[in-house]
Amino acid sequence: VQLQASGGGLVQAGGSLRLSCLVSGGNYRMGWFRQAPGKEREFVATISWSGGSTSYADSVKGRFTSSRDNAKRTVYLQMNSLKPEDTAIYYCAARTNPSGSQWSSTTDYDYWGQGTLVTVSS
Repeated sequence: VQLQASGGGLVQAGGSLRLSCLVSGGNYRMGWFRQAPGKEREFVATISWSGGSTSYADSVKGRFTSSRDNAKRTVYLQMNSLKPEDTAIYYCAARTNPSGSQWSSTTDYDYWGQGTLVTVSS
């Protein structure tokens, strides 16, 4: 499984960005995490392999939306109403084990992309 994240950049507060994660090696439950400087990596969102189920961290709920296009092997994270505190490196991750009910920990995922930097200016 290989993951390639892209779409990060510099945006003003209140703006939007869409991150993409190109997935090779199958369709899996995917997660989005982020890591700000000096902080631990934290959960942002997760989406089931079909795209029919999503869940989000409270800090991004209502502002971020995850979706996927399996025909394009791509998972997306649409980020709206961005805030300076959203500044971080964003990572996509794949969970190859289809069972389980907890998907918000870094240990729930087996494969990780390289990360893409999102910077939100005030």
